[in-house]
This record gives sequence, structure tokens and C-alpha cells, in this order.
Amino acid sequence: MISHHAKESFERIFYKAVRARLPVDAGDVCEIVPVGEGHAQGKPADNVVVLTISSIVFRLLLVLHFDEDDTTRDYFVRNADGPSFREVFLEICNLCCGAMNQELLHYFPDLGMSTPYVLSARCLPHLEELKPGYLSSFAVTINGAVQLGATVCVCAHAPLDFIADVAAAEETSGELELF
Repeated sequence: MISHHAKESFERIFYKAVRARLPVDAGDVCEIVPVGEGHAQGKPADNVVVLTISSIVFRLLLVLHFDEDDTTRDYFVRNADGPSFREVFLEICNLCCGAMNQELLHYFPDLGMSTPYVLSARCLPHLEELKPGYLSSFAVTINGAVQLGATVCVCAHAPLDFIADVAAAEETSGELELF
């Protein structure tokens, strides 16, 4: 029910969103590698953040895998007196899903997005029970040290075909522009 073009489009949108929103600093290096089908996977994470984008024709789950280890915590939490790791990480995950939502709005005008919630990573095998038309996992490494995982799961309620053009000019994030 999900065309090859649509699957590739979801993947391109995912890559763009992750590279734009997961790194804390613009100069940070964000590597994304597909997991499975011959690609190595590291130690599975203990926790996942789940976000959902829903439309009339599909439901997309963005699942970001993480461990609350020192390397990950130190990367995302720069101020010890500020918000907790979970608060910061959930907001970053929300921004990442929001970036995907922004891209998808070009093709699907009526989308809804959930708030992020944390679950045990033991729930991941149950994604198959949703009978997704597209299910793919990725290893995400930031600056060669911060290890995250991601899974994109799309369930279609009707035939789904679109081609996303993510090469368009980058949108600004609220800066003032002077003429």
C-alpha cells in the first residue's frame, strides 16, 4: 500500500530532520546508518521516545532509542542547573518530529502530532503487530560518541504515493530578516 517512492520520501524526510534537529550545535557531525540487512547494530538502547504523526491516510511513528549514559547526558545537557536530561531530550525529539511534520505538510495538509513519551525499548518488537507498510531502523552517531537509534514505522490506511523534495532551501528558525 505504500509505494517505493513514498518509502524513499519518508526516509529522506527522516534524514533531513535528524541532521537538522538532533545535533545540539550546527557544526556537530551527525552520521545515520541503516540497521539490519547486513548492517551492524550496537547494543540495544534501554529506552525509547515515541512520537506520532497522523493523517487521514497514514500514521507515522518516530521512535528514538537512547540510553541515559554519561556521554549522552553530557552532550544534551549543557547546564547542570537547567532542565533535566529527560526534559531536554524530549524537547529535542519533539523538534525532530516537528521537522518531519513540517516537510510532510507539503504533501498532506491535515496532520496531527503527538507529544513525546518514554517507553522501555522492550516494546520495539511489537511494532510488527501494527502491520506497517514501512518499517526501518537506523543507528545515529553524533560527533563519533553519542549513540542513538531511530525507527520509522508507517502504517497506511489507503494507498500512499508521493515524492518528497527535501533539497529545497532550508527554512529559517525564527531569525529576523532585514531588507
